[in-house]
Amino acid sequence: MTEKILETYDVPMDQLKFVQEEKLLKQLAYVGEKSAFYQKKFQDAGFTVDDIRSYKDLRKLPFTEKNELRESQRLQPPLGYHAAVGMEDIIRVHSSSGTTGRPTYVGITRKDYDMWNDMMVRVLETHGITKNSVVVFAMGLSFFVGSSMKDAIEKLGATFIPIGTGASDRVVRSIQDMKADVLFCTPSYAGYLAEYIRKNYNMEPKELGIKIMSVGGEPGGGLKEVRSKIETDWGCKVMEAMGNADMVPVLFSECQERNGMHFIGSDTVICEIIDPETGEPVPFGDKMEGELVYTSIDRECVPLVRFRTRDLVQVNTTPCACGRTSFRMKCIGRTDDMLILKGVNVFPSAIKDVVSSFSPKTTGEIRIVLEERPPLVKTALPIKVEYSGTKNEEQLQKLKHEIEAELRSKLIFTSNVQLVPEGTLPRFEMKANLFERLYE
Repeated sequence: MTEKILETYDVPMDQLKFVQEEKLLKQLAYVGEKSAFYQKKFQDAGFTVDDIRSYKDLRKLPFTEKNELRESQRLQPPLGYHAAVGMEDIIRVHSSSGTTGRPTYVGITRKDYDMWNDMMVRVLETHGITKNSVVVFAMGLSFFVGSSMKDAIEKLGATFIPIGTGASDRVVRSIQDMKADVLFCTPSYAGYLAEYIRKNYNMEPKELGIKIMSVGGEPGGGLKEVRSKIETDWGCKVMEAMGNADMVPVLFSECQERNGMHFIGSDTVICEIIDPETGEPVPFGDKMEGELVYTSIDRECVPLVRFRTRDLVQVNTTPCACGRTSFRMKCIGRTDDMLILKGVNVFPSAIKDVVSSFSPKTTGEIRIVLEERPPLVKTALPIKVEYSGTKNEEQLQKLKHEIEAELRSKLIFTSNVQLVPEGTLPRFEMKANLFERLYE
């Protein structure tokens, strides 16, 4: 990574808006000329790009919603009329997971590719990964946008071992044979693989010698109890990273201090935090919470403006011991996964964190049973929870009441915990599905 890139992305917060403003105005001019989608969107909202003269004017522009991108691609396949370049300029196409609807395709140009690589090299260096690291990649290596990490690992000079998903035996053997010290996977797969190793190799995961585990693709890596269990199983440092398929694969990355993910993409994306219900900006400050909104300021193919991510985050602006000056954040959950029980907002990741705190009595695996379409839940929330080992009926009843009481104390809602034997609930190598939907 060049010194110029480092200087650009890690400027003090009070100087950041001045660094970003020039690129924002240039990007909006490009969008106004190249994207038929935004030409119409701005016109319908009564704006032109000339109306945006400064950083502060950005909030005047309308939000871009995920469903609009799906509709854009339906009307003008394959990339949609929000794309600002033709297929002749596209060198690669990725796709979002489609877990909340029809997948959307994301094209990148050569310029976009170079920018993505710079971002992801920053992730690696922020984690503490070096050219001497040996990295096993146990995440998707196909349409999944995170597979772009391959190019960054190779650009950094580290050794890249591309396993992908569905090959746990190969993951374990590769770690052993290559003496790998870094593992990329989802938090769910870290738990699954630990069980797999104990069952099939009669050994503890920590014996493999992984030093850094980079997790992403779903909330969980930043949750105290979930992280603690992974680190206890593996004897390593868990590092969380987060991005967005429609924007940049990774924009936030934890350092060795592991006290929130640093924003590493300020020369590429402007972040806003909004109230997810009103859409109004939340005053920036320490421990502020809200939904992340992204605006591209250095993108050719898909230059999105005020894109609602539906990621609910908490911001940390206190100085970090690593010396980086960017703000940090933790992902609380997704606003489109949120449940409402008698006026209380509850996130699946928070439920999983509370259940994981009962380890080793529980495995940490859960399934939230939805009898009606969310977000409103009218009765006590049914939650299937796996217990560990052998327990009699009296022990199970005691554990059930303990978990229900802790959920009521910590998250302020009433649950109906249904304990099931270890190994009953499904495991996931990619994003975990924490819901069992009976209404579908």
